[in-house]
Amino acid sequence: MGSLELKQSLSGHKGRVWNVCWHPKGNSLASCGEDRTIRIWANESSKWVVKTILAEGHQRTVREVSWSPCGNYIASASFDATTAIWDKKAGQFECNVTLEGHEHEVKSVSWSRSGQLLSTCSRDKSVWIWEAADDEYECASVISCHAQDVKKVKWHPHEDTLASASYDDTVRIFKEDAYSDWVCTATLNSHTSTVWSLSFDSTGNRLATCSDDKTVKIWQEYKPGNEAGISTENNESVWKCCCTLSGYHSRPIYDIDWCKLTGLIATACGDDIIRIFREDTDSNPNQPSFSMVCTTDDAHTQDVNSVQWNPVVPGQLASASDDGLVKIWLYSE
Repeated sequence: MGSLELKQSLSGHKGRVWNVCWHPKGNSLASCGEDRTIRIWANESSKWVVKTILAEGHQRTVREVSWSPCGNYIASASFDATTAIWDKKAGQFECNVTLEGHEHEVKSVSWSRSGQLLSTCSRDKSVWIWEAADDEYECASVISCHAQDVKKVKWHPHEDTLASASYDDTVRIFKEDAYSDWVCTATLNSHTSTVWSLSFDSTGNRLATCSDDKTVKIWQEYKPGNEAGISTENNESVWKCCCTLSGYHSRPIYDIDWCKLTGLIATACGDDIIRIFREDTDSNPNQPSFSMVCTTDDAHTQDVNSVQWNPVVPGQLASASDDGLVKIWLYSE
């Protein structure tokens, strides 16, 4: 078993903290929450300190923040039904663009690998895709495939492929077709309750999802002509659930992050616990098995809402909670 060592607790937010997101270089961290602010933290002399507080962009709770791949922009999704784009052109972060159109709370925002696409999703059951060019943002598609509130959107790590998770218990995969229309190419059905979050592995060929049903599911993409002999239709990939992790969590799992450096999976749960899983070394690629290698009881004093691995520093993890704290951890074996 490994261990998760608490390195520092970061206080300052008033009310629950919904989300944390690492800068692509791993040297700073953004957090957001109920107090309608975004805080940017940086490591100085081995201590994490708040460097900037962004407080003028939203009228209601900020649900999620996302750094652009170049690290020069932050997108923030809010319950005020808008998404704000912050940039540092004037020397400090300012909100110079506000994306409007959703009818209800925006729950999640995600940049594509190239930074040329941005996706948002909302309680209004829709997923929007925006094209970004020269600080201009144009809505390229409004997708209304889900039957309920859409909780999370995440881009594939290498391709312009988008995944979304919903209150309708499904995950959907979207791609652009030959006519430049964004279409749903796969619907992933296996969870029996709300799918709260999802995360691709480093290859993008696997996807981890977590749910109100207290399970984590691992999905494998099978492309046309795959070696496993899985049949596909219309020259499209199929996604199949190849592993279910159950019996580990006692309450809904609100977030999940699959580390691109180490392959470790971290989960944030309503039972106040952070858990870490690793694929077994003798695992069958088509029927993988995972073991829990660490469990940190009372990681927070209330629901853990968000976990994210540092993209540069192996084993470094950030978490956020209803208890108003952001915490920095280090996993070791």
